[in-house]
Amino acid sequence: MNKVYVCHKIPEAGLNLLNGKVEYRCWDGDGPVPRDLLLKEISDVDGVITMLTEKVDSEFFDNAPNVKVVSNYAVGYNNVDVEEATSRGVKITNTPGVLTEATADIAFGLLVAASRRFTEAERYLRSGKWTCWHPTMLLGREIFGKTLGLIGFGRIGKAVARRASGFGMKVIYHTPSGGPATDQGDGPRWVSFEEILEKSDYLSLHCPLNDRTRGLIGKKELERMKPDAVLVNTSRGPVVDQTSLYESLRDGVIGAAGLDVYDEEPISLEDPLLSLENVVMLPHIGSATREARDAMATMAASNMLDVLEGKEPRNPVN
Repeated sequence: MNKVYVCHKIPEAGLNLLNGKVEYRCWDGDGPVPRDLLLKEISDVDGVITMLTEKVDSEFFDNAPNVKVVSNYAVGYNNVDVEEATSRGVKITNTPGVLTEATADIAFGLLVAASRRFTEAERYLRSGKWTCWHPTMLLGREIFGKTLGLIGFGRIGKAVARRASGFGMKVIYHTPSGGPATDQGDGPRWVSFEEILEKSDYLSLHCPLNDRTRGLIGKKELERMKPDAVLVNTSRGPVVDQTSLYESLRDGVIGAAGLDVYDEEPISLEDPLLSLENVVMLPHIGSATREARDAMATMAASNMLDVLEGKEPRNPVN
């Protein structure tokens, strides 16, 4: 029977699929599995279910001579050296599609929360500062009728655009990977990178992390945005230069930000972003619904079993 290592206990929906078909063991500790333990645990396995926290590189493969498949429990796979895996004949899979709506909910929620100062207002109330209503208390920005810019227009970007339509927003988008898609009617319209920075009242990031997008939004890009613009990032932290973002929020270069991802995760409690009132910060919970996480577990387990049973996986990366 094939052996599988699971880098963190996934929902029962996925583990139930593995029962009786493979021998598996799970890391069930707090936080990511320690690297030295991971390299030891994968020494005799045929497959590994990894999280974004596991670096799947040449050292990983050197210590996993029997591994045939790495099933990444995420839609992104920037933690995996896909070229190295391919050269060694190892299949890489991911979990696309099933977390689209959950992540789009978080993105649009951050947009609303940052524009209307939800978390700042809650802190204001809880601290006892709310003593009366007055006309200029905690003024935010309206959403209805404004322009939403989407960088990346895949499944999640399109799902955010659908939500924006209910708010009467004008939607524009830019695709870092190539030229414009075919736009029709009055729907979302492709624009250049420069135009999306300059025209967006709200700018939401939905692109993968790669050499083209790392540091895509830095000091000069933030300076091209509107001074009351809101930046939302639910893609990957390094798509944004975090130091430049902090300085831009601090100095009023842009109005606010809503973040679910960061350069380093978990974010340090010493990070200067935490000192700002005009940023809403979440602990990478974009896919954190019961429905999405169950579906991810099922997909990750199914991808794993497909390869171990000699089939093509349903969601191949390479």
